[in-house]
Amino acid sequence: MDHKTENALGISWHDTAWVPHLNQSNILDYFSERSNPFYDRTCNNETIKMQRLNPDQMLNMTGLEYSLLHAQEPILYVIRKQHRHSPTQVTPLADYYIIAGTVYQSPDLCSVVNSRLLNTLHNLQSAFDEALGYARFHPSRGYSWEFKVKEEKEPAVKDKKIKKKEEASSAFQRQRVDLLLGELAKKHPPLFMPPPPQPPAKVIPHEEVKPEIKTEKLDEKSAGNSIMRPPPEKRPKLR
Repeated sequence: MDHKTENALGISWHDTAWVPHLNQSNILDYFSERSNPFYDRTCNNETIKMQRLNPDQMLNMTGLEYSLLHAQEPILYVIRKQHRHSPTQVTPLADYYIIAGTVYQSPDLCSVVNSRLLNTLHNLQSAFDEALGYARFHPSRGYSWEFKVKEEKEPAVKDKKIKKKEEASSAFQRQRVDLLLGELAKKHPPLFMPPPPQPPAKVIPHEEVKPEIKTEKLDEKSAGNSIMRPPPEKRPKLR
């Protein structure tokens, strides 16, 4: 696989044999492994390594080199790729960070801005597409918005009716729920509110009602009529 043709921001590299022993003194040796796709063998570090020279002599050289920029043992290391013009003048080219032994290339400012802009444009386009789905047009009323949830039409099944069966709870779930409810009932017993006190009823004294006796005086005529008269005598009929 040719790593140079790939986007360096999408690849990573690590060597499991080195990871337990990484420290600030050997991190550049770890980065300069031949299998590392981020390492350029034409750099000054490779020349110093092949000629077994003192690393401080790179200050007097010009060209491509790698230097340790930041170290936070044992988890994080930052290595910078730079071009040296003089002992005091360098031009940064790229940064690489090593987290838990895995090497990644740090994205440059252009890549970060480009990614953010693409993400923003994608979200805006999605918002416009969704808003367009709620637009309605009527010849007499013109354009309007209809914000209603679109109901998905399911194909009608005439022969078979699919019914979702509810899954029955297991014995463990039922017993466990009963235990939890029992513990909650013990900790928080129900409070019974006493009924509100009622005011004493007013006793209304009963008045003694005397029965009125009505006496009616009978007139003489009515008294005479009231006397029973004997029936008339029967007279024999003449033949």
